[in-house]
Parts: sequence; structure tokens; C-alpha cells
Amino acid sequence: MAWFRARFRVRDIYEIGGAALERRGIRLLLADLDNTLVPYSVSLPDDRLREWKKELHAHGVELFILSNSRKKGAGQGMSRVERFARALDVPFIRRAGKPGTASFYKAMERMGAAGEQTAIVGDQVFTDVLGGNRAGISTILVEPIRLAGNPGRYLRYAVEVPFRLLSGRREAL
Repeated sequence: MAWFRARFRVRDIYEIGGAALERRGIRLLLADLDNTLVPYSVSLPDDRLREWKKELHAHGVELFILSNSRKKGAGQGMSRVERFARALDVPFIRRAGKPGTASFYKAMERMGAAGEQTAIVGDQVFTDVLGGNRAGISTILVEPIRLAGNPGRYLRYAVEVPFRLLSGRREAL
């Protein structure tokens, strides 16, 4: 049961502050893209997200996108994840294979961060939280940004409800 429980639970990424992460010794924040940083299909970061990334960076916390997305971008050139990450000027791994741990370890190695210095923020218990717990890092669960458009998402999130309720108390970080 502990594998499916996030250490922290917040409404959205904007409740996560760089100062709070710094106090906890976190210097690498892995982040899911879809329904965590932005709604599905959003191709570029907005100004609010750019400012949040700068605030993290000001406290020594690097942002890194860890996405299971397999989709290619329009015109089959750069993937949406790659285009988004480049526009935000952050490293990324797409096709991460979460909840498998290989991409978590690869990101930490690439960024020179140990497990105790790393956290993941995501909207899904069975990929982001499970993978983060298996990799031995702090886990932060956010509410999904938008469920509309895919009936399968409703079902997946419904199955996650008990684990969301068992996750860390809801608080701003």
C-alpha cells in the first residue's frame, strides 16, 4: 500500500515553492508533463509556468520533465515533449516508462542528484507516485488539471481515489 501513497499532496504545481523544496534538501524536481504542468495537448509553456520554473531555480532546484508521452509533434518532427522542454529550457526524458525506475535513475544521474535530493510531481498514482516511491525519491501528487476529452481518464482517476486519500496531508510546499 505504501508504494501508492504520495508523501505530499497539493492542488497544483503552483503550491510547490522553491524555498520549501530547498529546506527539504530537494535540488531536482522531476515533473510529469500532461495534466501536471499543463493540460494534454498544450504545446508551449505559458508565462506563469516560466516564472514558477525561475522561482525554483532561484532556490537551487532544477526542473526536469519526465513524461511517458510517445506522441510525435505535428509534422512528425520534434516531439511535443521535446518542443515543450526546449521552450521552457529544461532537460527531459520522453517515453519514460513510468512506473519503471530506469528513467528516474537516468534523470538523477544526468543531473548529478541523489535520491534524497530528488522529488517527482505528477497527477497519477500508478505512474508518477508508484515510480517515484520505487526509485526512493519524494513524491508529490497534484490534482489533474483537466479530465475532459477522454473517458478512460475518468476511470483511471476513479480507481486512484483511495490512494489519493491515503497520500500525505494536503498542504502547500
